[in-house]
Amino acid sequence: MTAPVLTTCGRCGAELAPGVLTCLSCGALVHTARLRELAQAAASAESAGDVSKALGAWREALTLLPPETQQYHTIVSKIAALSSRVHSGEARPPWWKRVSSLGPLGVVAAGLGKAKFLLLGFGKLGTLLSFLATFGVYWTLWGWKFALCFLLSIYIHEMGHVAALSRYGVPATAPTFIPGFGALIRLKQHPASAIEDARVGLAGPIWGLGAGLLWFGLYVVTGQPFWVAMMHATAWLNLFNLIPVWQLDGSRGTRSLDRTQTALLAAVAGLAWLVSREGMLIILALALAYRAYSKHDDTEPDWNGCGQFAGLIAALTLLSMLPL
Repeated sequence: MTAPVLTTCGRCGAELAPGVLTCLSCGALVHTARLRELAQAAASAESAGDVSKALGAWREALTLLPPETQQYHTIVSKIAALSSRVHSGEARPPWWKRVSSLGPLGVVAAGLGKAKFLLLGFGKLGTLLSFLATFGVYWTLWGWKFALCFLLSIYIHEMGHVAALSRYGVPATAPTFIPGFGALIRLKQHPASAIEDARVGLAGPIWGLGAGLLWFGLYVVTGQPFWVAMMHATAWLNLFNLIPVWQLDGSRGTRSLDRTQTALLAAVAGLAWLVSREGMLIILALALAYRAYSKHDDTEPDWNGCGQFAGLIAALTLLSMLPL
């Protein structure tokens, strides 16, 4: 639910220009009623343990407040505190607590939940049409089977970003596919901190790793070399996205890291290259080394993020080498 469009001030009755947040006549906040509703919704969600829903309410409230107000800065502090609970793993959604208590059955239930989430993107007409258009282009280049599976790998990668944004309460669109480019999602707000941005950035390759493991599982079951090709293509795609340049995920993933941590990742990528001789890794190692050299240590050390990045390099490298 979004704020209603108001045409007159609730306090003085003055006419309001479209998009204003405060009345020019009396200085009153335009969306006071909606802000009160959002504050109550956030408090209720937090009490119920649903930190993501609370974050979503507070983020909407920010859009209804002028940045120079005290209320705006108070909500920014609330968002920062709740966000830290998400990326530290302290705040788990209520459904997670229920399924985790079921042991192996809970793992299966969680997996089915993620599968259901993946289907949501195709419920958006723009995502479905752009997927089909891109599929048609790639079909002529690689054949229908490889084109379909490769696009599914991209889709799973992008939905990882969407899932992470959802955990932080950041509204975003479903993926839009662009032939020759890949896919993109549009954020309706920006992440509140470097760590939040880094976690969202790395979520894509993490889910992409899951896609690669899916292709590996199909190879184990069927023995068909096609799935090895799909697994390698998916590994290369996600290793490429870890390169810290431009708008790639690696650039976002290193935002929360200091110079030492970035240099350590360069060493990990270099070691992975020595083991695998995968050319993408030497590019990744050199780019990380340059990022470490040019980086300013203006952030707190983020060892969890560093561990996630290093783990992705190792796991994707192994995936690019299998079957040995």
